[in-house]
Amino acid sequence: MPTLELLRPDHTDALLAFELTNRAYFARTVPDRGDAYFAEFPARIAALLSEQAAGVCRFHVVLDADGALIGRVNLMDLVDGSAELGYRVAESAAGRGVAGAAVAQVCRLAAHGYGLGSLTAATTLDNPASRAVLTRTGFTVTGQFLLDGRPALSYRRSLADLRRAEAE
Repeated sequence: MPTLELLRPDHTDALLAFELTNRAYFARTVPDRGDAYFAEFPARIAALLSEQAAGVCRFHVVLDADGALIGRVNLMDLVDGSAELGYRVAESAAGRGVAGAAVAQVCRLAAHGYGLGSLTAATTLDNPASRAVLTRTGFTVTGQFLLDGRPALSYRRSLADLRRAEAE
């Protein structure tokens, strides 16, 4: 099972390598971040860490059993007991249940550690793997829209069942 760690400054180099190694793979299903994203990566991570310190977001890296960075799972815009979920997994780890396990872990962490009551997410219709991860981890479709010009679905997951389980 993969391990989640809250993003720290010492993850910067491994996270950059992860993003660069998987850039073409990610671009098949999500818009490419562009060269400037990578050129300014240390500054971007510093900004993310500032947001995390302010309690606005929670950024996590996903590590395999050997400690290699194989993904990331983020909770953005923590407001009024809710946050938006985003995640990506390395091509080398795809199809092995890593995304589902990481999303399930962050859902538990959101409910128990961060005190959130719900999460939202979105994915394009042409990303069946992401749609399956969201469905398997308890998200339900709430609407359809265009995401960067592509048909997409919005999702929501109540965390009430996870919070109830803690109380029992």
